[in-house]
Amino acid sequence: MDRHGATRRRKPGKTDSLDTRAVALLVRQEASTLPRVHAEDDTAVLDLLTSQREAAIAEATRLRNQIHALLLQTDPEYRAYLPTLKSQAALDALESYTAVGSNPLQAQRAAAIRRLTQRLRLALSQAEELAQQIKDLARGRFSPLTNLCGVNLITAGTLAGILGPGDRFATDAQLAAYAGVAPLEASSAGLVRHRLNRGGNRRLNSMLYRIVLTQAHHLPAAKGYIDRRLSEGKTRREAHRALRRFVIRAIWRLWHECQSVQAAAAVEEAA
Repeated sequence: MDRHGATRRRKPGKTDSLDTRAVALLVRQEASTLPRVHAEDDTAVLDLLTSQREAAIAEATRLRNQIHALLLQTDPEYRAYLPTLKSQAALDALESYTAVGSNPLQAQRAAAIRRLTQRLRLALSQAEELAQQIKDLARGRFSPLTNLCGVNLITAGTLAGILGPGDRFATDAQLAAYAGVAPLEASSAGLVRHRLNRGGNRRLNSMLYRIVLTQAHHLPAAKGYIDRRLSEGKTRREAHRALRRFVIRAIWRLWHECQSVQAAAAVEEAA
């Protein structure tokens, strides 16, 4: 969109009506190049579910940190009998936790631990329930994404929620730019280098990072690709960055398969 065009059309007496007219003129001029707006579909549902699940997991982490801090104050050696705060047995023990001695402050700390544990159990329960809903929805419409190493149904549902309704990306290059994995050249003195692209959707970029780490450990083709990059003088970080570009291309192809699955399902529902 030509921002300078909008600026030229503004007059000294700037008003909302003048701005509205300027925007309308630009939209008319750029209508053929603007992305199409699609109706909300299952991707919007998955975006909500995955965001809520991530929030519940973050809340569980925050609650565990608070419980850990209180346990250190009541019993610095608590890890001798509670090595982890993630097991069901640990939650059961914490819900009935009592402090040693009759110190009023310690008694209140123990009560706080019990309250926090109840909230922790609720957050974990909600995260588990949301995970099941995501899996059920992703299994029906977005299962082709799980053909990629490092992508399970939860990841597939999250990807679908981020990529949104319809076919928003005409090429894998557009999707790579959106994900922030399109390489940015930073060459100097004859040495060809590419630096990290800090733009794009950081949530999607973070998912790609985890997928690449999984592939680097479990997929022979990915291991071979990274080894070749290292032999060319690239750093491991640069090799992983290059692999992310291949992964986003694979996601783009699989996303088109998902669109075909959804189109077939829509025809079936209409019949």
